Amino acid sequence: MRVNAHAKINWSLRITGKRADGFHDLETLFQTISLHDTLTFEDSDQLTLTCDDPSIPVDGRNLVLRAARAVGKTASIALHKEIPAGGGLGGGSSDAAATLIALGQPSPEIALTLGSDVPFFLTGGTAYATGRGEILTPLPRVAGIPLLLLIPRQRVSTARAFGMLRTFSPPLGIDRYRAMIDDDLLSHATELVNDFEEPIFAMIPSLRTLKTQLYEAGAAWAAMSGSGSTIVGAFRNAADRDTARERFANVRVVAAETI
Repeated sequence: MRVNAHAKINWSLRITGKRADGFHDLETLFQTISLHDTLTFEDSDQLTLTCDDPSIPVDGRNLVLRAARAVGKTASIALHKEIPAGGGLGGGSSDAAATLIALGQPSPEIALTLGSDVPFFLTGGTAYATGRGEILTPLPRVAGIPLLLLIPRQRVSTARAFGMLRTFSPPLGIDRYRAMIDDDLLSHATELVNDFEEPIFAMIPSLRTLKTQLYEAGAAWAAMSGSGSTIVGAFRNAADRDTARERFANVRVVAAETI
C-alpha cells in the first residue's frame, strides 16, 4: 500500500494563552497543500522503517513507528520525504496520521497522543482549530490557491518558539474565519496573522526579508507557517506565482497549491 502524507500551512495562528498542563491554547486555520511525503507499507511480521532522507531518524523518535506501535501493527515501511523537517509544515504529524489511516486505525484519540497537529491530518482540508490544535471544525475547503513555499536552511524548534512568546492574542472566532472564507480569504491578509512571527523574525531577520519579498513579488498573502521556518506566499493565479518563483535564487523554493 502506498499513501501520500500532505503538508499543511497555517492561514492564521494566534496563541491565546498558556494552560495549566504546560501547553498553550491557540486558534488556527489549518490548510492541507499539495506538497507531500509518500509512505509505502508492505506486510511483515516485524515493524521496520527506512527513509531516503538520512537526517530523519528511523528509530523510536520517528512518529511513523510510534503511530504503528500505538495501534499494535507490524509492517515494513518506507518513507520518501519531500516535506522538510522542522519547517512548520507538519511533515512528521502528517506521516503519523497517514500511518494510522494505512493501518486501519484513524483514531483522533490515538492521533492526539502522538502530537497536537496529528488529528487534523486524519481529515485535512481547511479546518478551524482551538485547544492545542486538536479541537477541529471543518470549514469550506479553500482549494486551488497557488502557493510558493520558501524553505530556508535555518530551522526553528517548536518548543523554543513557544518559549519566546511574551504576549497572547484574543481569538477571532470561527464565525469570522467562515465569513472571510465566504468573502475571499486572500483579501483579508491583514487579519491572517501568525503570533510566532515577531519573536522568530527578531531571532532570524532573513525570514522577515523573505516575507517582504513575497509581497513585493505579487503575493496576495504571505506569512510564516506554524513556528517556522517556512515562509509561504499565496497568489491570485498560477502565472503570477510562477513569475514570482524566478525571483528567489538563494533559498529552496517549492510551488504548490491548496487542496
